[in-house]
Amino acid sequence: MSVEEVCRKYSTDIVQGLTNAKAAEYLARDGPNALTPPPTTPEWVKFCRQLFGGFSILLWIGAILCFLAYAIQAATEDEPAGDNLYLGIVLSAVVIITGCFSYFQEAKSSKIMESFKNMVPQQALVIREGEKMQINAEQVVAGDLVEVKGGDRIPADLRIISSHGCKVDNSSLTGESEPQTRSPDCTHDNPLETRNIAFFSTNCVEGTARGIVVCTGDRTVMGRIATLTSGLETGKTPIAKEIEHFIHIITGVAVFLGVTFFILSLILGYSWLEAVIFLIGIIVANVPEGLLATVTVCLTLTAKRMARKNCLVKNLEAVETLGSTSTICSDKTGTLTQNRMTVAHMWFDNQIHEADTTEDQSGSSFDKSSTTWVSLARIAALCNRAVFKAGQESLPILKRDVAGDASESALLKCIELSCGSVKAVRDKNKKVAEIPFNSTNKYQLSIHETEDENDNRYLLVMKGAPERILDRCTTIMLQGKEQPMDDEMKEAFQNAYLELGGLGERVLGFCHLFLPEDKYPKGFAFDTDDVNFQTDNLCFVGLMSMIDPPRAAVPDAVGKCRSAGIKVIMVTGDHPITAKAIAKGVGIISEGNETVEDIAARLNIPVSQVNPRDAKACVIHGTDLKDLTQEQMDDILRNHTEIVFARTSPQQKLIIVEGCQRQGAIVAVTGDGVNDSPALKKADIGVAMGISGSDVSKQAADMILLDDNFASIVTGVEEGRLIFDNLKKSIAYTLTSNIPEITPFLFFILVNIPLPLGTITILCIDLGTDMVPAISLAYEAAESDIMKRQPRNPLRDKLVNERLISIAYGQIGMIQALGGFFAYFVIMAENGFLPSLLVGIRLNWDDRSNNDLEDSYGQQWTYEQRKIVEFTCHTAFFVSIVVVQWADVIICKTRRNSVFQQGMKNKILIFGLFEETALAAFLSYCPGMDVALRMYPLKPSWWFCAFPYSFLIFVYDEIRKLILRRNPGGERTHICALCRTVYLYRLQTNKNSSSFYSYLYFNNDSVIIGLFSIRRCTCATLFSLPPQSKIWPFFFFCQNIVIEVYNNESTVFTSITIYPPLLFYVLLNYQSIIYFSPRPSLNSSLSISLSLSLSSYPPSIPPLLSTYSNCTRKLCLLLLFLLLLSPPSATLSSSSHKETRKKKNPNAKTTRGPTTEEERMGEGWVCKSSQSSLSLCPLFFFSIQSLYSTSLPVTLLCQCLLLHC
Repeated sequence: MSVEEVCRKYSTDIVQGLTNAKAAEYLARDGPNALTPPPTTPEWVKFCRQLFGGFSILLWIGAILCFLAYAIQAATEDEPAGDNLYLGIVLSAVVIITGCFSYFQEAKSSKIMESFKNMVPQQALVIREGEKMQINAEQVVAGDLVEVKGGDRIPADLRIISSHGCKVDNSSLTGESEPQTRSPDCTHDNPLETRNIAFFSTNCVEGTARGIVVCTGDRTVMGRIATLTSGLETGKTPIAKEIEHFIHIITGVAVFLGVTFFILSLILGYSWLEAVIFLIGIIVANVPEGLLATVTVCLTLTAKRMARKNCLVKNLEAVETLGSTSTICSDKTGTLTQNRMTVAHMWFDNQIHEADTTEDQSGSSFDKSSTTWVSLARIAALCNRAVFKAGQESLPILKRDVAGDASESALLKCIELSCGSVKAVRDKNKKVAEIPFNSTNKYQLSIHETEDENDNRYLLVMKGAPERILDRCTTIMLQGKEQPMDDEMKEAFQNAYLELGGLGERVLGFCHLFLPEDKYPKGFAFDTDDVNFQTDNLCFVGLMSMIDPPRAAVPDAVGKCRSAGIKVIMVTGDHPITAKAIAKGVGIISEGNETVEDIAARLNIPVSQVNPRDAKACVIHGTDLKDLTQEQMDDILRNHTEIVFARTSPQQKLIIVEGCQRQGAIVAVTGDGVNDSPALKKADIGVAMGISGSDVSKQAADMILLDDNFASIVTGVEEGRLIFDNLKKSIAYTLTSNIPEITPFLFFILVNIPLPLGTITILCIDLGTDMVPAISLAYEAAESDIMKRQPRNPLRDKLVNERLISIAYGQIGMIQALGGFFAYFVIMAENGFLPSLLVGIRLNWDDRSNNDLEDSYGQQWTYEQRKIVEFTCHTAFFVSIVVVQWADVIICKTRRNSVFQQGMKNKILIFGLFEETALAAFLSYCPGMDVALRMYPLKPSWWFCAFPYSFLIFVYDEIRKLILRRNPGGERTHICALCRTVYLYRLQTNKNSSSFYSYLYFNNDSVIIGLFSIRRCTCATLFSLPPQSKIWPFFFFCQNIVIEVYNNESTVFTSITIYPPLLFYVLLNYQSIIYFSPRPSLNSSLSISLSLSLSSYPPSIPPLLSTYSNCTRKLCLLLLFLLLLSPPSATLSSSSHKETRKKKNPNAKTTRGPTTEEERMGEGWVCKSSQSSLSLCPLFFFSIQSLYSTSLPVTLLCQCLLLHC
């Protein structure tokens, strides 16, 4: 659209601008020039979620039941007990307090972004009715005539109508690191590529421009991207899913137990009211009331710790998400790189020199003594319009701000560092004329006086596109002397130019000429419009190339990510060559790994002839990405470990993130530009840059790197993994006390003993003594392997999984319950009630009218006296839980390491131990607690009842962790599951004998398990275990068994993968037979290795079978043990070939099967014994082959027969 058409469309004038009336009309029609803030959840909804979500709803139900029970008691009894009323009030208070606490924590974390909400520039310079005026940028309307200058932010999308050296920084929008020239001319059909559009929120870095506003607010390009961002569904974070999963588990257990024992109570003859009280007790005992508050505190503490390490967390749950990240999609400009152009290489004296591009100038330096370098540096200093801004003399050169474009800034800083003050050089060589760089000439030229007072010649210096500079040169400077520019030097120039360009660097050529004094005497009037001076036959001096270099810490950070199992993908809007060069520089593409293009160049073949899977690395252009199907995209992400996406659009970044998520990855996206914001929002965690990041990217992100350093992400990953580990420890610690809290109610209902532990006392544990130790685990230091293990699998490694429940409930919790009951029975016995008498005494014990209940020694007890003993038992049970929780919190310090290895350096945990002990003593001995909480003082000796159980917990867990450390697989504790590989080694052989013997070794530990015989004949018996061997049952716990048979040249004869849960016949058969085709020589020495893989299922097994194996494993194991009681005796034969084989080989101990595949597949094999026979039809082999299409070919399947009779 031409300028005239724009003026007609918006009823404006290119000189006078809009009238005030029109501007007011457009403002009323279009609204303010501001981005619509993303929708937010109302505060009352957030508060209600905290008050009625998660465990709170269960506690509300418990409180309502308490009030209901008290109301029934009040209606039916003259003097109702106030227990249920008090409990209802306490439960309601607990829910309200914890809900308010969680809400205020969330509200506090949501306010940290208020300082980043300046979405538009504050002021804009517009022309209305011919007058220039400063107005609030929100009042800018379509059709306004706007002026911008260097340093301004563009207030809206502008159609440029005039420009004077205007350049804008579009890096936040397009990813281009180089400033872009703005001019009135349309240069491209794509609005993002054309030069006559300046975009809202980008920066004008130099020059001036005037333009007409064409779009404002949400209608700008940035506004549309922001709208795209706000419309995305982000989904729940992994930790949110884990907490929800945990809540479902605990809620399910609480409801199931509560309803079960409610029904059981009614069946056992309890009244409806008593059954309701039991239900309340079960729910309160199951629900860890303080746990969600503990989780919130742990996340908050970690967020504060990360803020000190320059990682600002907006969303608390994002802390853990970063720890579970398996893929990082990182922007290049400003994230992996320094976001400043820097001179990287120079070519002079026919040699490439490497400049120092490090941030602290600690890198290698080149030879600066050459006369050619002095000339090159002089040209770079003089033919340069960039200057340092005033008042920065005390700052390091690289930290100083520069007025000028990125390339000239790079040259200015390079010369300032290498040769000293550029200003001094310019002062000595006064500029007399200049032709600025433009896209037509593609060079910049300036003419200067020389610094030698005796030399009256003028010095012409020129820089620009290397090929344009070379065309104007007839000589070249070598070692300070001019030499003719012959074909050899032109070829050397071309090679250097291609090499530097191939590194992704922007290359400039430099030349000069001392103008002859006779033609251009002192005071000559140089005309730069109608050029009246020589611009050819110049002397070529050299090349200088620039690049936005990687940050110093990034390569190490990428290496740490790789060692932590995290895949790093570069996603950038830059050119593929530049992107590839940076990717190699930072280690995203490892040294030695090739792309398809590299392989094609090495083999000198077309790219189309290279198999893409042969290349570990790949560089994908945005135009190619646009044509990829979803399947092709998935194939790229699955088969390439090192990936770079270049020239990508915001929508394509979204596609990349979604593709990674389809692979099951937890995706983190880093970026600083507006173009990164949709991907930041869609990712599992978005990480924006705090210094260079755009406002939209900061708003879309979950985390902000305050120092813009990619390396801080590694810190974030470690902190995220640490908080997951520590949350797991905290939950394990908290859940453990549920068992000693639940079992008293179960015994109370089922065994009819006086209640060992009251509901109020349970709340004292969950909200009192357990809180500080649980929170202290958030301060626990990382274990040694935290950054050496693979990212956790969200589907398998849950925050609360079967293993944690098994340890907390089934092991440690049971020991704690024993400690509590021991103290309970000790106190009862000391007061005269032996355990045998307590069974079935509940009805008489709780009978208010019974004031002469006899104990085991004939003493009579009134109701009030009995209740004092009962409440003393509650206190003792409470104290016993505190004592055993000492050991529990100590063992929860580590998941695998020994506590002795980890040490007791966590001061908060030590304080927590003292705090819970002091609180327990305070509640036990403080006057008035007998009325407030029904807690009575204890004898000092009663505190020691639980000490042996506390010690037992510590010793038991240390042994458990020792087994885990010896079994890195970690999921099975069977002794033979500690073995990774089982080897069958040939021990001796005798040519005259038909067999040789081997021993079975576990992990090369030389443990002899059983004697094996391997027969050397036409068919090899793989192994033959005696019936009494103890190894067979444990093969079943392996996820797959790989059997390989070698000859003495280490050539594999055959290999087979067996899936134990499906083909468990192999576990039951002691003479599994593999046939060889072709037949091995009788003189060949055979060795067989059998590998037990405990880590993962073969890729060819469908997921259904993986699930099936877990649920059938125990069932099949029972069958296995039953079948092992009778040793098998089986012979192999084929009904159709039996007689033939006997005639051919009457003395053979074993027989050879059919020799062709057709014979093998066309008949049934029969396993005969004295009692039964089993026919295996060809269908069996076909069905197995369909499951193992990649690991068990038909020919091998038909050679393998697994028998048992």
